[in-house]
Amino acid sequence: FNKLIDIYAEPELREKWKVSIQGNSVAFGSAKDRWGFNYNIAQRNGVGFKDVYDAYNSDNQALIKELSDKAPLHEAVLGMVVQHHPPPHVAQRYRIPKIWPGDLDSDIGKSLVSCDDKGPILMMVTTINVDPQAGRIATGRLFSGTVKDGDEVYLIDGKRMGKIQSVNIYMGNTRELVNMLPAGNIPALLGIDHAIAGETFSSVKNVPAFESIKYVSEPVVTIAIEPKHPKDLPKLVEALRRITVEDPNLIVKINEETGETLLSGMGVLHLEIATSLILETGLEITTTQPLINYRETVRNNAGPIMSKSPNRHNKIFMRIEPLREDIIELIKNGHINDDLDRKQMAKILREKGWNADEAKRVSAVDISGNILIDETKGVQFIQESMDSIRSGFDDVIHSGPIAHETLRGVKFVLHHFVPHEDPAHRGLAQLMPATRRAMLGSMLLAEPALLEPILGMEIKCPQEQIGTVAGILSGKRGKLLNVEQKGVITIIQGEVPASETFDLSEVMRGGTAGKALWNTYFKTWQIVPQSIFKSLVNELRKRKGLNPEPPGPDEFIDKE
Repeated sequence: FNKLIDIYAEPELREKWKVSIQGNSVAFGSAKDRWGFNYNIAQRNGVGFKDVYDAYNSDNQALIKELSDKAPLHEAVLGMVVQHHPPPHVAQRYRIPKIWPGDLDSDIGKSLVSCDDKGPILMMVTTINVDPQAGRIATGRLFSGTVKDGDEVYLIDGKRMGKIQSVNIYMGNTRELVNMLPAGNIPALLGIDHAIAGETFSSVKNVPAFESIKYVSEPVVTIAIEPKHPKDLPKLVEALRRITVEDPNLIVKINEETGETLLSGMGVLHLEIATSLILETGLEITTTQPLINYRETVRNNAGPIMSKSPNRHNKIFMRIEPLREDIIELIKNGHINDDLDRKQMAKILREKGWNADEAKRVSAVDISGNILIDETKGVQFIQESMDSIRSGFDDVIHSGPIAHETLRGVKFVLHHFVPHEDPAHRGLAQLMPATRRAMLGSMLLAEPALLEPILGMEIKCPQEQIGTVAGILSGKRGKLLNVEQKGVITIIQGEVPASETFDLSEVMRGGTAGKALWNTYFKTWQIVPQSIFKSLVNELRKRKGLNPEPPGPDEFIDKE
């Protein structure tokens, strides 16, 4: 433990955080039999390892009871907490400069540093739980001010107000109603329905928030989940609602074709934890094997190409380009979205190198990282037809031409539009299929590619296991990116395709004899290697009941 402190602790706190028996920061005990002692209790009560040895080597169970009476476990643990844990008004002096980005010399900054219960409310939410009766419970550390029943607080990241219905505090695993709590405590607040973990509550607006949690909005592994007994379906719906509130990285969807309930997460382990939480509620469920979510994209420009509506009276001319990664990131981070003022969006895009005319003609933005541009000029009925064209865009985004996967990084440009004069002949039923065909045809001409999710890995292991870990990564189509030595621990940075991680736990534990610890996180999307592209596409299409061979562009492109 002290070696880890040497590696990770702040330099000024390193010696203070190290533990020692003589310093009364180490205890020995048994949670099962409820005895425990540290250095102070051993000296004061005259208890030691000989008493423990005698108690457990005797057939007289009363000796273990005498041991717990002589050295109660709670006294040892709580005594160390009181002695070594700094009180809030002391801890916040060195914690606030590291976790709060605001001005420490401002009134709010001074309140935070001094843990002032008369200052403005500033609280960081760290956990969200859902109680069947009470609803959403926001639990976190109150760094400044006093929270009371009925107080209104501002959700800084959520940009909305919330009203505290009830102030509670957890005592062990039970929640006690207290009505008010001052700074330094960990309140559990009821009534704030839009709170998420990482949110900052404040009684005043326009204050810097604590660092928020960034949620990954692209889950990469999916399972189908259903109750073992159909009568338990409402219970499953409620359980899924609860865990998705507590963990926004989990996404629940209904497959409209099959009626399956699909649960998507950031990896196999993430979904295993989610299903175990559901099982803990006593609900019996069945799940399918995990499936990887892929994305479709293009590597080249194509078009303009033309497609006609089913009645042959409307013509859509579409061209296509790959979207740059920096623009995709702006969309993923919410800096560019469909609700953004178009002048502001045009300014952002011009700063990223787009020409002024194209930047101001964005018609639709999709959260997966796709854009629709309207570059038509002088076309009749274009405004009233755009809703139908956007519907075609939305449909294609979620079902690409290669394997019916979601699109990513595609810029569709509506080049020209020739509508029928009669509104009856240019409705949704005509323009949506025409738009869809034009988009799919242009994609198939633009070197379509399949993207697979890549997981980053951080592996901690002894130095002698580096070769084994590197071999496991290369066997999984992965890469070893960096090796760093920190004391006795080697930290390896690597990456591996999500599709290769289903048995990673077994392989890693077996290869390193359990001496490696690792975690994975979603890192990026990467083009599937050409060597497995065709077989993977065939496999995905077969699984979805499609013809194994993708369609050709001629199926969607019409001639004049």
